[in-house]
Amino acid sequence: MPNSARWGGGLAGRWNVRIPCAALIILAVLASGRAACAQAVFIDEEGRSGKQVLSLPYAFYNETFGFAGAYLYGATGYPQPQSSLMATAMVGTKGTGMLALIGQDIQIPGTERLFLDPIVSAGFFGDTDAYIDGKPGFPGERAGSNSSDEDNFISGDGWDNFLRFRFKYLLPIGDGGDEIINKIQLDRGIPRDPRSITSWWNPFDSGKTYLELTPFYRWQQVEGDFVDGDIKTNGADFSLYWDNRDFFANPSAGHSLLLQASRDFGQFDSDNSWTVLQSELDIYIPLGETETFRQRTLAFNFWTAYSPTWEVSPTGDIENRAPAYTGATLGGLWKMRGYPAQRFSDKAAIYYAAELRLIPEWNPFEDWPAIQKHLGVEWLQFVPFIEIGRVAPDYDLGNLHSSMKWDAGVSLRAWAKGLVVRVDAAWSEEGGGLQMMVGQPFQF
Repeated sequence: MPNSARWGGGLAGRWNVRIPCAALIILAVLASGRAACAQAVFIDEEGRSGKQVLSLPYAFYNETFGFAGAYLYGATGYPQPQSSLMATAMVGTKGTGMLALIGQDIQIPGTERLFLDPIVSAGFFGDTDAYIDGKPGFPGERAGSNSSDEDNFISGDGWDNFLRFRFKYLLPIGDGGDEIINKIQLDRGIPRDPRSITSWWNPFDSGKTYLELTPFYRWQQVEGDFVDGDIKTNGADFSLYWDNRDFFANPSAGHSLLLQASRDFGQFDSDNSWTVLQSELDIYIPLGETETFRQRTLAFNFWTAYSPTWEVSPTGDIENRAPAYTGATLGGLWKMRGYPAQRFSDKAAIYYAAELRLIPEWNPFEDWPAIQKHLGVEWLQFVPFIEIGRVAPDYDLGNLHSSMKWDAGVSLRAWAKGLVVRVDAAWSEEGGGLQMMVGQPFQF
């Protein structure tokens, strides 16, 4: 019988579809889109700006899609000089397919400081995994907990449709007080005159600060051996974001800080009410140039999350828990990349990461003019990285820093027509994987 009421609140918040990693080459900005939050126009040596287009059919294989074909269309400097759009369609031999449209930094007509990042996504995913209770053979163990077995997950097929509209208001302080939309001149993908970091601790002197409101809606329809039903959630994220980096797309100095509260009020057709509080800090330390490398940067990230509404009832059911894709969750594209998406989830989480980002002088695409005409790759970046993290049933720093999970990996990234594209390979005690996505990690 389908396990449709194992946890409090019915099915809502329990089934969190694990979107295939290959699909997220386009949906990388679904979680935030924040890395492109800068309202900047790229200009050439004559001060001119224009639309850049990345039009790319591609193929891939993974366990969920099977063999798949896809098409990506991305445009920077469109529909406004500082904005961008991406669209994709993909279909696989296992009956999985999806469509997505993503926009960034669209200035609301009639305003100067209000911008919009819209996302619309629809997809059907077959044989997807979720680390939730319900699989026979694991009595007394909660799936997704820090000590849970890697095989304690259930699978199913279903739709996953998503809407999110981030409204960003640039406060008139720091760098945001002088210039709302910056002009950036690039030299082979690196700014000639990067933003100065005049203060590390005072947003009134340095960086751009945003107040953000993000209404969201997500509907998932799931059918599997142990779960069957519809899950709907709607609500809003409320955020304060200080971007004090020298270059939003590929920082080499500075830092950024995010404080966010997310709330589903349980209204309209939502299946459950929940709250998540989270904060994130990333720091970039320049190491300078050498004869071999154009840029060397140490990048550090700290993130933590807590769900005050998460409660365990006397029967052991969990009530008012947030969906794993927005809660205190580790695993997948952004945090703990050596583990499957949403591998660990609980009431609280903590996470640390370090990367060494190296951009060499060498760029083989300069010797391939036929390919370079379509891709426009201006630099490659090689990145070894390491991550540690932990989820826990309460916010206790001692507990969160014991029995931590870890992984390590390498990444290949490229700057192609105004977009950072990357491939990460990571390994953990539970194996490893290869993931493709758009945008640098941290602040996603």
